[in-house]
Amino acid sequence: MFIRLASKSLLNRKGSVLLTLMAMSVSIFVLLGVEHIRHQTKDSFNSTVSGVDLIVGARTGSLNLLLYSVFRIGSPTNNIGWETYQAVASNSKVAWSVPIALGDSHKGYRVMGTTSDYFKHFRYGQKRQLEFSAGQQFSGIFDVVLGSEVARKLGYTLGDPLVLAHGIAKTSFSLHDDMPFKVVGILETTGTPVDQTLHVSLQGIEAIHLNWQQGVKLPGRRVDREQLNPQALEPESITAFMLGLSSRMATFRVQRDINNYAREPLSAILPGVALSELWQMMGLLENTLRLIAGLILIAALLGLSAMMLASIREREHEIHLLRVIGAPPLYLFLLIELEAILIALTSIILGLSGLYICLLTAGDFLASSFGLHIGTNIFSGDNTVFLLLIIGATIIAAMIPSFSAYRNAKASL
Repeated sequence: MFIRLASKSLLNRKGSVLLTLMAMSVSIFVLLGVEHIRHQTKDSFNSTVSGVDLIVGARTGSLNLLLYSVFRIGSPTNNIGWETYQAVASNSKVAWSVPIALGDSHKGYRVMGTTSDYFKHFRYGQKRQLEFSAGQQFSGIFDVVLGSEVARKLGYTLGDPLVLAHGIAKTSFSLHDDMPFKVVGILETTGTPVDQTLHVSLQGIEAIHLNWQQGVKLPGRRVDREQLNPQALEPESITAFMLGLSSRMATFRVQRDINNYAREPLSAILPGVALSELWQMMGLLENTLRLIAGLILIAALLGLSAMMLASIREREHEIHLLRVIGAPPLYLFLLIELEAILIALTSIILGLSGLYICLLTAGDFLASSFGLHIGTNIFSGDNTVFLLLIIGATIIAAMIPSFSAYRNAKASL
């Protein structure tokens, strides 16, 4: 009876209530959206690489090295000599190493040259190993293994040929069309930049650049791909490499030795430490977004309070009738509070529904464009706590009109 009366009262003022609902829904959508995407982005970044003790590249900032070597964002300042890589990888404290060569692309997706050790040692999430949904790892010079997103978006299957492009531009006219690759494997979805990467051998990277010089294809010069010898295609340089150490105790010692390497300037970073630096830099932006979202919600709650306070004068006759039939002043106080709670609950349902639909429809775009895999579980993180806080804030915001109704009820008889 109590809820039915509150519902009918709101329906009688559907114009102003609808506008309040819209304002509340948008504010809840923004607040929960910011919080959800913030948590999901952190989880997505933190799960990208696991079990790697050090990442080594040319001398640069730790964030730049992390971004281009792991997240395929940005470009390296320089390459590393192959002899340097071999010298560091042969260190007795190094258990395994994975070289990385970047610089080419295919229809906007990055190409990464590496070795078969990449599929053996690379981990993501909670030290999960890469698995194949179809095919196997590359073995020939012109074999390519696709990330799940690349295969799905471009419609590739095993055995399909593809041509790599020089550079990382989404549209490129510098194609390695004289040496096409063949798809031999497709990886399972990982929710990391691996899904948007094409993996080829280091020999394949060298082979397609044999008739190139300083980024330009040499005219009239052709290479017979059938006569290429994999043993002769040793790279001169690579972009970066990952290291797994035999003992965690040796991490800082190996890092110091690499940073002081005499032959060429190198940087060795710990992925976890570099990620922490990234979140510290992003902290101000995160707090600003949360503050803006909170202010939008406060504005919506003040609008709710003002709307309900203005309606008290219009409802003097209703309040008088309720008092005549025996409703105590406390009943009127609770009625106004219940109406506010019903508006808040409806706004929460609308806001959550809108957020879920947006995450569902924009998920592929965020994954393909930014490498962010945002889940649709909108009750993750602190969102449940925020929902309870919204209900509490609504009760507080409705106290002024509720007390006004209580006072008018006492004065009506």
